[in-house]
Amino acid sequence: MRDWDRDAMSVGVLPMTGESGALDRSSVINALIATYGNITTAVEGLREAQLIRPSRCAGWTVGDVLYHVLLDARRALRTFVTPTSAEPDVDHVSYWRPFSPRSGKPFALGGAAAAAHARHVRIAASAYPPGALFWEWRETSAAACRAAQGCPYERVAAQGHVLGIADFVATLVVEAAVHLLDLNVGLPNAPAPDPVALELVRRVLDGLLETPVPVSWDDATYALKGTGRVGLTEEECFVLGHLAGQFPMFG
Repeated sequence: MRDWDRDAMSVGVLPMTGESGALDRSSVINALIATYGNITTAVEGLREAQLIRPSRCAGWTVGDVLYHVLLDARRALRTFVTPTSAEPDVDHVSYWRPFSPRSGKPFALGGAAAAAHARHVRIAASAYPPGALFWEWRETSAAACRAAQGCPYERVAAQGHVLGIADFVATLVVEAAVHLLDLNVGLPNAPAPDPVALELVRRVLDGLLETPVPVSWDDATYALKGTGRVGLTEEECFVLGHLAGQFPMFG
């Protein structure tokens, strides 16, 4: 068993936050290890026909989603070796605000840059020969987890922002957890996201709402509703009131 696999076994018993209320770095890194490991388990041994099954992410196949999270793992490797002494300008919650369809930003859900990225993902993922995409994901995601564990820096620069390490890793966890739920449509036997990862998704969504959601959803359902994978019912809209207009919060 590899060290980063062994560490992930303790994810569910670690606190999410420290005494200051900030994210606990070790907990979040362990959540990344667990969630990346779950994606690896979900896609290991898939045949080409299985990679073109639909996912819950609109317009993307299983293989497309896998390539998209591979891009995240590659970006993580760059970020862990890009330290900065600048003060953080976003945290694990505010990082997601530009991705709201109401933000008017290019990479927002439905924006021009988001559409261009979706097109790139579809083309690039389809160019991989059978087995090659999984191999690259497995090796790159494992390297990203080791880099997260060994990163000596407190702050890093990423995508034009400065984040604390725990906050940056949390953005990776949230993205991976949501996309693992996307894979569960085409791959019904795929493992569920780690509970701590889903707890982190809830924390981000509540942070974007600026209040705990007033609907009794479990964490997975909240993740799907909050990112627009599943629409709101009339009853849910009534309970949410004015908050319903903030859904989806990112995609």
